[in-house]
This record gives sequence, C-alpha cells and structure tokens, in this order.
Amino acid sequence: MTIRLLIVDDDPLVRAGLTFMLGGAEDIEIVGEAADGSEATAMTDRHRPDVVLMDIRMPVMDGLTATEELRGRPDAPEVIVLTTFHADEQVLRALRVGAAGFVLKDTPPAEIVAAVRRVVAGDPVLSPAVTQQLIAHVAASGAPDDRKGRAARRLALLAEREREVAVAVGHGQSNADIAATLYLSVPTVKTHVSRVLAKLGLNNRVQIALLVHDAGVLDEGGDVG
Repeated sequence: MTIRLLIVDDDPLVRAGLTFMLGGAEDIEIVGEAADGSEATAMTDRHRPDVVLMDIRMPVMDGLTATEELRGRPDAPEVIVLTTFHADEQVLRALRVGAAGFVLKDTPPAEIVAAVRRVVAGDPVLSPAVTQQLIAHVAASGAPDDRKGRAARRLALLAEREREVAVAVGHGQSNADIAATLYLSVPTVKTHVSRVLAKLGLNNRVQIALLVHDAGVLDEGGDVG
C-alpha cells in the first residue's frame, strides 16, 4: 500500500528537505506541502493524505489548532507532530487532541519513515519509555481538579479488566509487558486497548496514558474503581 503523506512546516527549507528525504521511500507518496495550519486543512480536503507531518509553531493557524481540527473529522488522517523539543506543553496538547506521536526535527530520515509506517499500521509511535517521560512532565504540574474529575468519570465507564489495561498503559508498559503482568495473551491485550479507545473516544494509547494520569490513578496505586 502506498502511504499518502502531507508535510506541513512554515520553513520552506524544512519542507524541501523532508520531501527529498522521505520521497525516496518506495511506499510513501508526498501528496503536498503546506506552510501553515489553514493550508494543511485545505490540502487535506484536496489530497486526502493518510498521514500529516505537522509542525507546531506556524503563523496564521498553528499546528495544534490544525491537528485538533483534522483529528475531529470522521475520516481523519493520522498526525505526527514535528518538534524541536521532547516534551514541551505544545506537544502534550497536540497529543491530547489526537496526534499519534511526535518526532524531533533532527530525527534521522529512516526513523521518520518508520514512524509514518507505524501509525498507518495502527502501532504506537512513542515507545513506552518516551510515554513515561511525557507522563513525568505532566506530573510536574499536576492535573486541575476539574480535569481530574472528568478523567475519573470517563475511566469509570470501563470494565474491570479494561481499567487494569488502561492503568498499565498509563505506567508506560508495552503490550507484551501488560500481557505478562495480567496473565493475558498479547492479542487479548490489543483487543482490550482497542475497546478502551472506543469506549473513551480516544485515538491512541498516549491519550489513554494521559487520561489515566489526569484521573490520579497512577498516584493512588492503580485503583480506579
């Protein structure tokens, strides 16, 4: 399958470099380049990309606003955030509204290609270790009481085993780690993760991890009942 990719960055040199580096992959077709978020949404309508590589800080419409707009669509493309920082607040906000992950702008081209392929396959872009770094960054500021209450009420919608899997995702565990801890098969863990995403209206496991943290579950030993 050919992956249709849209590149969004306000720096024409960055766009040209990414197009040159990624366009050489046999299974990736660069369908367009956009200089800001408003162009990105218009070009998504026109070209229907599978994946959007999205810069965060841009004029006219920033990447965060564009990501939220795109991910709210019924036929939403996957969004991978381009950033120069591992875990700044803008990246976290993009993940909360549905970005599948992020890559640093100095990431080797082969790793960016691998990230694009992973999101199309439905696999996580962020490793468990990076997810844990993000959670630690969020934990430094804590969740406001209103966000904590909303998160706890959403987690209460899950069945017991689904909650256990969600908490394990919040701890940054991989599917294999969760399977070993809960005495489940890896396919069963994947099924539970899919059910959690569907029930909570989330896009990816990073959003699960952030929601679990917001609910205060990780600080309370994992009991969300």
